[in-house]
Amino acid sequence: MAKNLVIVESPAKAKTIERFLGKDFSVKSCFGHVRDLSKKDLSVDKTKGFVPNYVIPADKKKTITELKKAANGAEIVWLATDEDREGEAISWHLVQALKLDESKTKRIVFHEITKHAIIEAIEKPRGIDHNLVDAQQARRVLDRLVGYELSPVLWKKVRPALSAGRVQSVAVRLIVEREDEIKAFKSESSYKITARFEIKDAKEKTFLDAEISTRFKTKEEAVNLLNNCIPANFTIGKVEKKPAKKSPAPPFITSTLQQEASRKLGFSVSKTMVVAQQLYESGKITYMRTDSVNLSNLALSTAKKVISKNYGENYVKTRQFKTKAKAAQEAHEAIRPTYLDNQTIEGDASQKRLYELIWKRTIASQMAEAQLEKTNVTINISTTNEKFIAKGEVIKFDGFLKVYLESTDDENSETQKGMLPPLTTGDKLIRKEIIATQKFTLSPPRYTEASLVKKMEDLGIGRPSTYAPTISTIQKREYVEKADRTGTERKYDYISLTNGKIKEEVKTEKTGYEKNKLFPTDMGTIVNNFLVQYFDNILDFNFTASVEKEFDEIAGGNKVWNDMIKEFYGPFNDRILDTLEKSKKQSGERLLGTDPESGKNVYAKIGRYGPIVQIGESTDDKNKDNKPKFAGLKKGKSIEEVTLEEALDMFKLPRTFGTYENEEMVSAIGRFGPYVRHKGKFYSLAKTDDPILINAVSSRVSILHSVSIILYFLICS
Repeated sequence: MAKNLVIVESPAKAKTIERFLGKDFSVKSCFGHVRDLSKKDLSVDKTKGFVPNYVIPADKKKTITELKKAANGAEIVWLATDEDREGEAISWHLVQALKLDESKTKRIVFHEITKHAIIEAIEKPRGIDHNLVDAQQARRVLDRLVGYELSPVLWKKVRPALSAGRVQSVAVRLIVEREDEIKAFKSESSYKITARFEIKDAKEKTFLDAEISTRFKTKEEAVNLLNNCIPANFTIGKVEKKPAKKSPAPPFITSTLQQEASRKLGFSVSKTMVVAQQLYESGKITYMRTDSVNLSNLALSTAKKVISKNYGENYVKTRQFKTKAKAAQEAHEAIRPTYLDNQTIEGDASQKRLYELIWKRTIASQMAEAQLEKTNVTINISTTNEKFIAKGEVIKFDGFLKVYLESTDDENSETQKGMLPPLTTGDKLIRKEIIATQKFTLSPPRYTEASLVKKMEDLGIGRPSTYAPTISTIQKREYVEKADRTGTERKYDYISLTNGKIKEEVKTEKTGYEKNKLFPTDMGTIVNNFLVQYFDNILDFNFTASVEKEFDEIAGGNKVWNDMIKEFYGPFNDRILDTLEKSKKQSGERLLGTDPESGKNVYAKIGRYGPIVQIGESTDDKNKDNKPKFAGLKKGKSIEEVTLEEALDMFKLPRTFGTYENEEMVSAIGRFGPYVRHKGKFYSLAKTDDPILINAVSSRVSILHSVSIILYFLICS
């Protein structure tokens, strides 16, 4: 048996590290956390300083037995879990679960899995940092208290089986409030005027595009300007050239990697973290949970060599970025390739693409600024004081742009202007075309996963290790859904001045198209509104951010963790008891109108298993004739959007719409969406299928003759 036992979190990491160590070392994995609070009860003693009661989960008992055996046979046990708070806590739990002798137990950390880093860590071991353990423990206990005591309130006041979380509920609030902003938004229109000119005395036919910076509020104002342009002369007024420069973005931290991988690669936040973890554990990148933009001296010197070799000395500019986050503590270096001279790696497509992104960002951060020349040209109109402006930009030296340019989430940003032709003050222009286009103001954009991470980071909510699980959790709980919207057609005015004549047209454009945006569900909205009303302090952004700072203080040894919990729990418990006593049950009930057959009210609301519509009033009357009727809503249809007509259609279900193999085909909507029942079996329909309209070709033709339906059932079977 090996003299040294090294314990890491994952098998992949163990395999990589084992390559660097000799025969005296055995490397084993603990597969993450080995102890946690019991799922059966609160597991926090509120009467004795909020001491947690940790248990070894059933699926970890075999792992613990194997690690105990290996530890008993080793002279030294090296705890090599990750270097953040979670990793520190895992090492501490290993000491407790394995009953390790601390005199022969050493803690080592490294932010990259290279031979140099591993050997250096073994040469400089330390003890367990109990301040970091306490910070993690404080987070775990606080989140258990909030979840364990707040969730039953939701069960009683909203719907059974719901749950709440300290950070997750705040993330949902951001999405719900953005949706409210969008619904309240009133779009306003204005007219943008653009023109194309020909330079009169140019040797070759040369065109110049420009626009008036003023937006005209009415169509009449825009038409008046075009009328003024009919007899006008156009000349170059001022030509201003200014040097400018563009600097590279810092190397990646967790949040910026998640954002860029979403924009450039189309990765979800969770996929980014899974792929980054694979790259880290195989020794290809440094630790991927970090809020530091710092680079090691070794990385800086290697980057300089790579840039000089590949692009030339004039592309080198070594710089060290400063971390903006005041409490940056999760790691000591930015996310970068462990070997910067490797521009590509072996791996699957996702690993290669993410690695390339990290390599480019790291290298670009150490390259010279791009040198630009920006040109602004003013075009005078002889008949009015309004002026056309043409803008151009020339890259004099590409610098870091040779490798990488950061993307943006700004949906209204315009592309860079191109190069302008040589122009001189007084040059005469020939009007080719002037166009006035009606433009509409845009509502605030819905969040993508990436832009939600950025917002959370800006507000100080969460930390690098929590962004991805938070966003995954709110979707799994169906408080939020990631979805697309096809958009709608919108008419707009298009007025052109060509050959001295003004022509007015009405054109159409697609608006409201959404791709992979986060939408609150009905349940998410109702739960959020309830929590904001009764637990506004818990969902307050400043409170959530201040809690993170308190965790940081605990990690720094400046605050006692259970004192912090005590300060929080007293007022929180009082609020729980007060809400249970005074609040009313929430269903988000909305009156849609009256059922023409019965004359009873029709409502849309949240039922036990999701959104429903109801005819009649909810009473204790046992008379069957007075009991309300219920029907489920189509998947994806909101109680805020459903119409009376759509609601009444739901009561036509279940609906027999044909036969197949001499058995009736019945369509309906269940817990999991629309379905067809045939011979006692249930077949799910696509979300886009309408069980009211589904047919077999026509009501007179047997399902047997409907090829599409037969194929559908073959696929489903």
